[in-house]
Amino acid sequence: MHSRDLLTAAAGHAADFLETLPDGRVEAEVLDADALRAGLAVPLPDGPTDPRTVLDELVAAATPGIVRSQSPRYFGYVIGGTLPAALAADVVVAGWDQNAGGYSVSPAASVVEEVAGDWLLDLLGLPAGASFGLTTGCQQAHVTCLAAARNAVLARVGWDAESGGLQGAPRVRLVVSAERHVTIDRAARILGFGTAALVPVAVDAAGRMDPVALRDVLAAGEGPTIVCAQAGDVNTGAVDPLAEIVDAAHAAGAWVHVDGAFGLWAAASPDRRHLLEGYAGADSWATDGHKWLNVPHDCGFAFVADPEPHRAAMVVSAAYLRGSREGERDGSRWVPDFSRRGRGFAVYAALRSLGREGVAELVERCCACARRFAEVLGAQEGIEVLNDVVLNQVLVRFGDDDATTDAVVAAIQEDGTCWMGPTTWLGRRAMRISVSNWATTISDVDRSCEAILAAVARGYDSPPPGA
Repeated sequence: MHSRDLLTAAAGHAADFLETLPDGRVEAEVLDADALRAGLAVPLPDGPTDPRTVLDELVAAATPGIVRSQSPRYFGYVIGGTLPAALAADVVVAGWDQNAGGYSVSPAASVVEEVAGDWLLDLLGLPAGASFGLTTGCQQAHVTCLAAARNAVLARVGWDAESGGLQGAPRVRLVVSAERHVTIDRAARILGFGTAALVPVAVDAAGRMDPVALRDVLAAGEGPTIVCAQAGDVNTGAVDPLAEIVDAAHAAGAWVHVDGAFGLWAAASPDRRHLLEGYAGADSWATDGHKWLNVPHDCGFAFVADPEPHRAAMVVSAAYLRGSREGERDGSRWVPDFSRRGRGFAVYAALRSLGREGVAELVERCCACARRFAEVLGAQEGIEVLNDVVLNQVLVRFGDDDATTDAVVAAIQEDGTCWMGPTTWLGRRAMRISVSNWATTISDVDRSCEAILAAVARGYDSPPPGA
């Protein structure tokens, strides 16, 4: 079978799926792993199988287990959809199959990544001279930024982390929010700091770091210190008082890293930028592309104000590698991964298709949809909204006990109209609503609220068959 025919068939399968998003069930049709294995775990054949047969049978067996996370009514895990321009670019990128690791391997991939990075620095209001890297997600963006931070704070006390490592090095403190994201902890393990190096700082009722408590923590210790602040709590959406944190940390000689996995995108909105006051004075920033920018998964961004420790942490060289020439940028010298897919093309396409106004509108619409959820659900007796909705996160509690909330969430997921996940906030179970999809409108929110209230009215039971 010719490649063109096979790719046309693949595009047809993808289009068929995308056409189900507006009205299709959000939860997967089949959740049982054994049932999915029955269709997918076939014996490995001894000989070749026709590619069209492989494609069609793969789609048929996997589709029942596919969650429609691109649906405009999917509100779980801070997952966006994929913008049409970004999706189309990514399809072409798969065909190009470029290794975006170095300029000599793919000049276009290197240049488009460079352009996209410059656009991001400008759009997000970060220092024009900052370095950047396109990573696999915010987890690796944290690893990248904190590796640069490690270099910088140890260099200040005369230790070369790149040659000496951490064995025998002065101990580095990682001062973190008590409500930090789990990826900060994993980055600490990956980088060799260990979780014992984490020093939690108390937060207020919204999950924001307490600047007074931060000053006390900074004063109580000494030596190389990195402060990890948060722009967008994963439960409440609240933003740490970044201006106060940056001032206090820098006065103590500490590096400030901002976890802005989704909240950093508020900088692109004139109406939301004030929430991030002081953020541009930090030393590094990490965010996701596959959340609010709505590019395909496997995309994150690491930014570092001072390029030198960033470069030192990630640079590689070998006799068989052609060094960068004047005006050439090797993407793999700024991130942990060596061979890299050309994720910059989708980022470029997304940013160009939206423009400044489009990104701002996307952020604002998601925030407006989150407020709509809070207004509609919060007005109902027996339903409590637990947070002040400042960005795209809403916490909702049903009844007076945890079991009731968990039962409602389970019933909503089973219904399939929309999808939200459970969480625990300040010791109480809640339903977490994350609005991040470019396609979500107020109509999707209202339809979802109807399904939620219907689940409550049913007494939290699953919908009847065929409903």
